[in-house]
Amino acid sequence: MTNSFFSAVLVDYNTIRIGILTSIERNEDFHFNLFVDGEDDPVPLKNVKQSFFNGLCVCVCKTDFRLELGKDYIVETRDFGMTPLNVNDATLFPDFDEDYYYDGDDLGATYFRDHTTFKLWAPLASRVSLFIKKSKKDRFVTYKMRRSKEGVYEVTLDGNYDGYLYRYQVTNSGITFLTTDPYAKASTANGKESAVVDPKKVNVDLKIDKLPKLNSPLDAAIYELHVRDFTIDSSTDIVNKGKFLGLTEEKRRTKGGNKAGLDYLKSLNVSHVQLLPIYDYKSVDELNPYFSYNWGYDPQQYFVPEGSFATEPNDPYSRIIELKKMIAKLHEAGLRVNMDVVFNHVYHSESSVFEKIVPNFYFRKNKNGTMCNGSGCGNDLATERPMVRKLVVDALVYWQEEYGIDGYRFDLMGLIDIDTLKLAEEKLRKNNKDIMLYGEGWDMYTALPPQKKATIYNSGKLPGYGYFNDSFRENVRGNNDLSYHQSAYGLGNTDYLEPFKFVLLSSSVNYCFEPRFVSPSQSINYVECHDNCTLFDKVVSVVGNDTKKAMKIINFVNFIVTFSFGIPFFHAGQEIGLTKFNEDNTYNKGDKYNKFNYTTLDERIENSNYFASIINARKAISGIYEELSTSDLIGKHNEFINLENGALMFRVFNDKSEYLYFFNPTENVINVELKDYYLVLVSNAGYLKKSEVFVRTLPLPAHSGMILVKQL
Repeated sequence: MTNSFFSAVLVDYNTIRIGILTSIERNEDFHFNLFVDGEDDPVPLKNVKQSFFNGLCVCVCKTDFRLELGKDYIVETRDFGMTPLNVNDATLFPDFDEDYYYDGDDLGATYFRDHTTFKLWAPLASRVSLFIKKSKKDRFVTYKMRRSKEGVYEVTLDGNYDGYLYRYQVTNSGITFLTTDPYAKASTANGKESAVVDPKKVNVDLKIDKLPKLNSPLDAAIYELHVRDFTIDSSTDIVNKGKFLGLTEEKRRTKGGNKAGLDYLKSLNVSHVQLLPIYDYKSVDELNPYFSYNWGYDPQQYFVPEGSFATEPNDPYSRIIELKKMIAKLHEAGLRVNMDVVFNHVYHSESSVFEKIVPNFYFRKNKNGTMCNGSGCGNDLATERPMVRKLVVDALVYWQEEYGIDGYRFDLMGLIDIDTLKLAEEKLRKNNKDIMLYGEGWDMYTALPPQKKATIYNSGKLPGYGYFNDSFRENVRGNNDLSYHQSAYGLGNTDYLEPFKFVLLSSSVNYCFEPRFVSPSQSINYVECHDNCTLFDKVVSVVGNDTKKAMKIINFVNFIVTFSFGIPFFHAGQEIGLTKFNEDNTYNKGDKYNKFNYTTLDERIENSNYFASIINARKAISGIYEELSTSDLIGKHNEFINLENGALMFRVFNDKSEYLYFFNPTENVINVELKDYYLVLVSNAGYLKKSEVFVRTLPLPAHSGMILVKQL
């Protein structure tokens, strides 16, 4: 009817709220009928309350029976016709999570040679159909799916459906969408269709047995990179540039003859490679990957690898096999693989598969009913809801079991609830006790009680998780503002000496500040990551365009990161001072700003060699970090000796050895007189692996760190 609006919403299983907006003045009672799916005769509704306000009439109606989800309902009134009953608010009913929780491990397509079963959790839906075809050129064939009491729709098709493409047609509250499978393990380009794959055809030996033993999380040294960035530079002979396979190629070289790609990565001596998102994300056209760029923090399919890194993105097998080959090569090289995962938000909730399949469920809401956007990048996933929690945990376990992932870095972890991460840890450690778990613990607004958020302030509730230690960054390097020219201890500002001591002790010891962590293994020590400016750009903003001086400072800062208590973390290119040309957030700015520049590597190979040598030195003295693995032990086995001009000697000891760490952030040489002779282990030239140099008088060069040792 012109200038009118008629809608009906289920507010509990026996109550319907009906709204009529009209310019017609009416004061008599409305009469409503309910048509139930599959029944010919309407059921009269009891209009128990009716209110009028400026042309809006709101009626509260009751039924004599409990309405069941999974059916179509139509509300009818004589003057305004019919409208579908909107049941989406049922996701907010008190028992919804319990009534419709499904604990099976078979959502998605489960393939066997003679049959395939498809299952989709869609508890609000009145009908779900499977659309399936053999190839992109064929037409879809439709099969009606059967509903279970938990709201799971399923159908089993006899025959071999290897490689078939499929989608679901889902009807909720009278609205029908054609959508992909949120539990799909494979897809065509850009997530257009989900795909069935034969697990035996993607069975790649992931070489997990080639990984060296990891005695402690404190033995780790993490190196962050983006698959495309690390191999895209034109100044190498890598063939599969920007692809998973690019990181499988051995004996590749720069124009200057230095190692590139996988061989360069091996030469750095790090233990873990952290990959920016490698699941399927939405922002890059997989069929034209070189016409766009993105880091991938806009997840589209949580169980499917990103197709822009594959050689054949329309072949569902290509991305799976090629990613597994890359992981196998990294494992074979002794490198564990950490995966950057984004379970805090999606970019467009309204177009996401979740909202199409179960409206009003997957996204966290504010008290006023609007969706939370704590990340500022899209709507927050409601991980506290059991079936969202299940999705998160299922995805983590799948990547661990299917792809051999060795650790997870959680993007904006503070937006995820603590119980979800506890459950994830429990399940992941059953498969691999050495799994590395860490993330960003920033406290950002979302509609979770503070005590339930996995923020850095609640680190004590998640002792098995590490946190990016922004206090370390702020007190070693300084803030991210390049225009402010603010610097901290590592860049020569000795006013930060006392806070520097606090972060040197992993921010877990009660020294000048309250501890942030319960143990040193929770402190991810970093000064640069993919976000924000590079270390080089920060240093240059402080000291000016003196590249030689800037690189000395970078070596010194990398020394601090490497040898502080906690877990050292580095961003690709940090070791050679790569620049983003003073840009900050380069998530979509392309290869110029983000690529690993191998020409710069050729120019600064000494810095790379220095970096590799100090990482090797950390391994050589790992015993002291393993032994002093608690806050109490660190607190009892260290001593600070302040040197002139703000330089520092840090004494660490156990029953067998005494280590002297020296830090000189100043412009001057600092001369140190010791009471005894000590062996030089690390100098400004790097790790002296076979050192026979003993000193008692020590000239400590400007912008440098040194380590001496004495056996007790």
